[in-house]
Amino acid sequence: MAWVTLGIGSNTDPVDNLHSCLDALLLQFRDMKLSSVFESAAAGNASTGTYLNMAVGFETDLKLDELAAFLKKLEAKHSRVRDAGNGHKVTLDIDILTYGKLSGNQAGITLPRQEILNTPYVLWPLSQVAAQQRHPESSETYATLWKNFTGDRSSIHPVDFEWHGRKLSSAR
Repeated sequence: MAWVTLGIGSNTDPVDNLHSCLDALLLQFRDMKLSSVFESAAAGNASTGTYLNMAVGFETDLKLDELAAFLKKLEAKHSRVRDAGNGHKVTLDIDILTYGKLSGNQAGITLPRQEILNTPYVLWPLSQVAAQQRHPESSETYATLWKNFTGDRSSIHPVDFEWHGRKLSSAR
């Protein structure tokens, strides 16, 4: 079994798409750890609107390539369009952030995901679901990485979000 963390985001019907994604993940994986849900500006292109982002952690016996294929199918079920150029809408984006202690290029996926260290909408949610786990390259915990994050935090904030009556986050 491997402990896996995912980054999930949407800028098109994001509440519905995050709910549906979490439902599908729950059918496949049990005992999921869920972060708060955050609103943030789109990275590099403000014309795509704001995103809702979160992280999910769970154990799986799926191999990395099997997990990646499952997640691509889940994105496709949500009508995900890839390579549509700048300005496109994203119904559902699911990134594998970590997979156990794997590091480097594995099955065509770079682990841990590079955006962890410099992107607040990836690091903040990850620090909530994997606070005491260590980044394999920096050896710091994700909680410490978030605490010491020096990048711009002004473009991200928690939002009110419930899933099946469970309050995941509150706007502050």
